Amino acid sequence: MNTGIIGIGRYLPEKILTNADLEKMVDTSDEWISTRTGIEERRVAGDDIDTSDMAYEAAKKAIEDAGISPEDIDLILVATVTPDQPFPSVGCLLQERLGAKKAAAMDISAACAGFMYGMITAKQFIDNGAYKHILVVGVEKLSKITDWDDRNTAVLFGDGAGAAVMGPVPDGKGILAFELGSDGTGAKHLYQDEHIIMNGREVFKFAVRQMGESSINVINKAGLDKEDVDFLIPHQANIRIMEAARQRLELPVEKMSKTVNKYGNTSAASIPISLVEDLEAGRVKEDDVVVMVGFGGGLTWGAIVMRWGK
Repeated sequence: MNTGIIGIGRYLPEKILTNADLEKMVDTSDEWISTRTGIEERRVAGDDIDTSDMAYEAAKKAIEDAGISPEDIDLILVATVTPDQPFPSVGCLLQERLGAKKAAAMDISAACAGFMYGMITAKQFIDNGAYKHILVVGVEKLSKITDWDDRNTAVLFGDGAGAAVMGPVPDGKGILAFELGSDGTGAKHLYQDEHIIMNGREVFKFAVRQMGESSINVINKAGLDKEDVDFLIPHQANIRIMEAARQRLELPVEKMSKTVNKYGNTSAASIPISLVEDLEAGRVKEDDVVVMVGFGGGLTWGAIVMRWGK
């Protein structure tokens, strides 16, 4: 048996913040935002909704989709840089709320690459037989650390959660290869000092290079060619960065996930949120070879190639 995703779910807050709304808040315009980022609107959680609340809603759906109960979960990994508070972890809050009485729980801090880190960590526990079912959640309430007066960052981020239950899948399915990486020398380019601080030019250069390289690396590790890839789910940060990765893989436009226009950059949540949407729309199908790739503050990155199927 291989390790793969056996259930998936997502949650998005109801409140929509459009580019037109932002025009009234900071010195920006819909044209400036959409042409440079591809973002048209994003979701923002209200004061009564915290990170663990969004994680819970997404996790419930993933567990139901997997056809198991919370008591069947052995480990909970929550990828987030916006926990409810420094401790206890969102993972522990989620464990109690779900009633996952057997599960160990912890958070992972790898920014926008966090879901990749979570999936790959889960794979190790399942591959070695220590655990059977692991809940991986990518969730962010970035609105609470966004400087709404900073026109360079206020337009980028959104809130949301995506969750996946990982477990054994039939031979040939699931994760075929992966890559994780970090470069702490780039920490100064993207960090939190009360609010998100970003050197957009440097992060853009890093992301364009790393998204393409990591995608090619995992394809090679899996013994596949670019022509074998059916679908690409990049971290939804910026349409120009995403397009660079797609072009590196020589994929047609319709074979790349695109949710950045509706949800903005939801950091660790963006890849699972997108995967749910692509499955529901029939863009990802049984036996498809899917590449998922993300990058984030740290600097961190991660990529996975998997063959979809339970």
